[in-house]
Amino acid sequence: MSAHLPANEKAQTLQTIEMFEVITQSDPSDYVSLEILKEAYFKLGQQKEVVNTSKRIAQAYVHSGQISSAILEYESILQLFPKDPEVRAALDEIESKAASFSAPQKNNDAETPEKPVPAPVNLKLGNGTPTPTDIDDGRRAMQKLLVDGKRISLTDFNLYWNTPNVKESPKQINDPFIQTLADKQLLPVDQSLKLICEKSRLSFLPLDKYEVDVEFARSFSRDVCLRWCILPFDRMSKSVLVATANPFNEQAARELEKAKSDSLPKNRLLWYIASPDELLKLLRKTFR
Repeated sequence: MSAHLPANEKAQTLQTIEMFEVITQSDPSDYVSLEILKEAYFKLGQQKEVVNTSKRIAQAYVHSGQISSAILEYESILQLFPKDPEVRAALDEIESKAASFSAPQKNNDAETPEKPVPAPVNLKLGNGTPTPTDIDDGRRAMQKLLVDGKRISLTDFNLYWNTPNVKESPKQINDPFIQTLADKQLLPVDQSLKLICEKSRLSFLPLDKYEVDVEFARSFSRDVCLRWCILPFDRMSKSVLVATANPFNEQAARELEKAKSDSLPKNRLLWYIASPDELLKLLRKTFR
């Protein structure tokens, strides 16, 4: 299949493989990134790598407790290679342990990271535009992470958190909150990024090592990208890859989903954590 790919697309796919191999090796349970990796290998016609990645996806599903998804992934391999001993052994092991996976688990908040629960956006009567106090831009989740976690004070949090006006077109990029904290010497960016990755369970992606598809990024709303400092940096199959420094921002996700609905109605958004300075640099380059 690689013979039918244009040279630039083949080069981009190879770069995607290199980048996502690094991501998935650092986090083997990231089945979303593994799916992107599998698709990239498929585009190049590398069947052996496609199958190996499918096995890694199934293992990631098992690790996260998604047994039915793991079985489906393994069975998709058996359709091509019915006698694969590794897959057969994995399915036998799943069957033998099915009872333990299906047993009720104790609710232990101390051991299981709590995913942020998005607050609903309350639409006001009239023009239907949410006011800043109604917007779930990640403030509550970030406050719990940084203030309740005793990383910064509530006073500093309230002083530097900025919710932009969604009614206005932004004149410049709204700097990520964690960049502001670093600029004020309150919390280094690397510490913030580590906390955010752990809390959100999303993978970190070094944008400076990725060949961002600038033209693709420009197909999205400039206002949405600048307002929330987010960047759709590539597309892989039916997925749009988006970089952010605030993965708890439900409003940004909704606005970007709406902005891409006409051109990419069936594509899902996959979010990755990125360094604020890299995000800012690429956003300036994209929307200059």
